[in-house]
Order: sequence, then C-alpha cells, then structure tokens
Amino acid sequence: MKTVKLGGTNLPVSNIALGIMRMGTLSVEKSTLALQAAHEAGINYIDSADIYGNDPELGRGSSEIHFGQAFKQSGLHREDFFIQSKAGLFANADNKITRYDSSKNHLLKAVDGILQRMGIDYLDLLAIHRPDPLMEPEQIAEAFDQLEASGKVRRFGVSNFNPQQIALLQQAVNQHLLVDQVQFGLGHTGMIDYGLHTNMTDDGSVNHDGGLIEYTRLRRITIQTWSPFQYGTFAGTFINSPKFPELNDKLGELAAKYHVSKNAIAVAWILKHPAHMQVLIGTMNPEHIKDSAAGSDITLTNQEWYDLYLAAGNTLP
Repeated sequence: MKTVKLGGTNLPVSNIALGIMRMGTLSVEKSTLALQAAHEAGINYIDSADIYGNDPELGRGSSEIHFGQAFKQSGLHREDFFIQSKAGLFANADNKITRYDSSKNHLLKAVDGILQRMGIDYLDLLAIHRPDPLMEPEQIAEAFDQLEASGKVRRFGVSNFNPQQIALLQQAVNQHLLVDQVQFGLGHTGMIDYGLHTNMTDDGSVNHDGGLIEYTRLRRITIQTWSPFQYGTFAGTFINSPKFPELNDKLGELAAKYHVSKNAIAVAWILKHPAHMQVLIGTMNPEHIKDSAAGSDITLTNQEWYDLYLAAGNTLP
C-alpha cells in the first residue's frame, strides 16, 4: 500500500481510505471483518460522518456506533487508524436533513457525539461536510481553536467545497485546511474535463468547480475522492454496467494485464493523477476491500490513463 503526505504535511497515510457510510447496515461481526480486512490490506485511514447510518433503533450515526463496537472487537489499536469524521448537517426528529449547520455550537456538539459513538478520545481530522451558505468563518475558527485546544480534534479540512469557499474559511481559521473531499473518478471527470477543453465552447469546457484541482495543488490540500466507481451523482456504478461497454472492456483488458480487478484499475486511474489524491472506497465486503486496495500498487502508463478516460465516453479536442 502506497502512502500520500496529507495536505502537504509530513504525515504519511494510505492513499486508499475506508469509508464507513454503509457500516450502519451491518452486524458488528461483519463490521469487524471489514476493519480487519482494511488493516490487512494496508489501509490506515477511516472516513466517517456524523450522519452516516440510520438504523431504525439507533437512528442517525449508526455507522459510527457499529464502528465503535467493531473496533473494540477487532483487536486493532487506536494508532492503527487515522480516523476522520465530518459534521455540519442537521437532521430533524424524522431524521431528515433540513439544513447545513456550521455554527460553533453545532460543531462542538457534533464532535462530542462522534467521539462517544466511535468510542475514541480524539479525531485525527474533522471536516466540514458541506458548504453552508450561512457559514460564518469566525464562528468556525472559534470552534476549531476550542476543539484543538481540548485535544478532541487534531487536524481540520472540508468536504464538497469550491476554491473560493475554501479560501473564505482558510483566511479565518488558524489551522491549515488539509483536505477537500469531492466526487471524482472515471464516471465523474468534470474537474479535469474543462481544463482539456480550455478556450472552447462545448459542454466539456464548462468549469463547474472553479479550478479545484489546480487550487488544491497550489495550496497543498489533499483531494479525497468519494464514490470513485459511481457515474453521475449516486446514479450507479460503472463497473460491469451494460451502460459502459467500452469502459468495461478496457478495464477488463488492463485488469488482466496487471492481474487485479476492474475496481483496482479504476482506483489506479485516480491515483495516477499528479495531484496525489486519496481514494475513498465504501465497500464493506472484505474481498472487495482487498481487490480495490490492490490498485494502490498499480502504476498505469500515460497512454493507459488516456485510454480509460476516452473509453469512459470523454473526448479530447
């Protein structure tokens, strides 16, 4: 398993992380097996959020409750994982998200809940889950300072922020924002499409993200890619989908060449990018965790990277 230095620091973490969004639907036993499989594959990074999981009995946050129970049973130690969670969404009594909330009080309360559910004393990193239009950077700065001083959170970042939103928050907080978590993969390539179509007027030239990849590279912020096997936004996976025959043919060809799965090739495609991204995988199947993790050690050629990009239905001017 290769590593990436998180957010320009000297902290090496696995370039593949395990997202536990689906853990709230698993038994503790199966959750334990997932954590053990990730550790055995060399993954030392866990990604969560306080709203993940909505068990009928446990309610919102059941993924973190199951993680905490499984972590105790796994035989693993706190130092084995860099644990990250996200906060900033508010759910009402019916467990429906009704607003984004980046207020100081909400963030402080959210972190206490996360630590309690996960059964840990501190988070390695807290990220603001979504950009709140009512965000007051000075309030977030106060929350970050208090969380850091108390030892409850050691590092900070954001999720689904564009460059100007990051800049607005960064000018207020004392901590360097280390990560921005966004969707990216062979089925969701908008962050690089517009750069290839610079000075053109076709659909590919539309800049939806404000130059996010270039911005984060310049400011030493690690992009974490969620839903790397999805096309669109939660539309479905492109792996073995009849909607993407050419892409699956190319994935299969390269999987055979490198003796890995199609998922591993899709992971390797992301990791080929010189921005040194970190891929978040969300499977809870131990074999699938192992299969996807193998992509960390595959280095595609430049031509193979472009072949996959074109096979996904993209064009080059």
